[in-house]
Amino acid sequence: MAGLIQKMKTTGYFRNVVPAKHPEIQMEWVERVMSAPIKRFIQSDGRIVLWGNIAEADGRVLRVVLLEDGETVHNAFFDRNFLKRQQKGEEPK
Repeated sequence: MAGLIQKMKTTGYFRNVVPAKHPEIQMEWVERVMSAPIKRFIQSDGRIVLWGNIAEADGRVLRVVLLEDGETVHNAFFDRNFLKRQQKGEEPK
């Protein structure tokens, strides 16, 4: 993961905290969600939130948070609440 993090614009939080908290997350999954999100939302602070299903992780939903520039990755984690809403038909697949 370290090599890909160096190529992608990331925050210190993403480089230092996310790998420790969520070691299962692969950078290729982050890139995939960034390139083809199933949902996109802009938070009140300007950060951009993207979601995408990851087939290799049993279809779990990866949430990726970008800074306002739309390129710098700040956070990534599996979003159980989105997946539950998706299974109920309340979110896109």
